[in-house]
Amino acid sequence: MQRFRMRFVTAALGAAMMFVANPTFAQNNEQKPADKEKPPAADTKETQKKIDEFAEAERLLGGPAANPECLWLGRRVVSLLWRDDLDTAFRHLDLYDRFGCPAGHIQATFRCLVRQGNIDAKATDTLNSRVHGCWVNPNAETQGTAAVPSGTTNH
Repeated sequence: MQRFRMRFVTAALGAAMMFVANPTFAQNNEQKPADKEKPPAADTKETQKKIDEFAEAERLLGGPAANPECLWLGRRVVSLLWRDDLDTAFRHLDLYDRFGCPAGHIQATFRCLVRQGNIDAKATDTLNSRVHGCWVNPNAETQGTAAVPSGTTNH
């Protein structure tokens, strides 16, 4: 009888180890495999948006400022500077420089962002979209605001 119990315990432990080693045995077979393969629509839209932003930067800028790593790091640096997170911005700026990205483009983009003023909480314009707009065209006029008339006139 003792020998029978030892074999039973050994078999039970072996079966348990198989389930631990290969968790697909323990999963419910009612899941549809198509659900795992198809990404959610939001992820697809976000991915397509990023691809479009990279293509737009390449088309409008050219040069190293349009490289994906420069675009990603540069926009991140400008956003962090805007939010006064200087320590993190400077760490990202070190990476930006290490990739050989143009430092002057950060300055021009931040200048464009500052010229546009604060972001209205009710506006649909977000910080990321404003930073991207300034990144691809740092010399653009402020968008969505009327030009401020100067105090002097020529008569």
